[in-house]
Amino acid sequence: MSGHGAPEMGPVEGAADLKVAVIASRWHTQVMDGLLDGARRALADSKVADVTELRVPGAFELPVAARRLADAGFDAVIALGVVIRGGTPHFDYVCEGVTIGLTQLSQDTGVPVGFGLLTCDTEQQAIDRAGLPGSAEDKGYEATAAALETAVTLRPYSRSR
Repeated sequence: MSGHGAPEMGPVEGAADLKVAVIASRWHTQVMDGLLDGARRALADSKVADVTELRVPGAFELPVAARRLADAGFDAVIALGVVIRGGTPHFDYVCEGVTIGLTQLSQDTGVPVGFGLLTCDTEQQAIDRAGLPGSAEDKGYEATAAALETAVTLRPYSRSR
């Protein structure tokens, strides 16, 4: 698993007053349910109450939705999705497009983006990372905690928008 050496994830001090958006794709329901549950746990553990959830058709729609919400004044945006490799190059195009799009919007807006896009070769790999009972990792929780911690860390350096 890729989690070797990862920092401990837990409640984020000082995040309770953040305004947070969680965007999740609708493909692969079981995996997405796990990722969303992980994000919700991280938000609850950090006592974040101002949360908006938005569902989009697939992973490719995550960047445009995240950009709209970042521009709408959210302090952090969490993007959750899963792309499972198939027999065509579609996997590579979607994964690259989403990664570049989310990175660019975070750099352009200064709004932290929780990168919760699973890019897996098999459905079992996605299940193993989805925070479901028996999963080895909880990427929904991790992506959310990382975005919250970044927003809190950068708060003293915020410009008024």
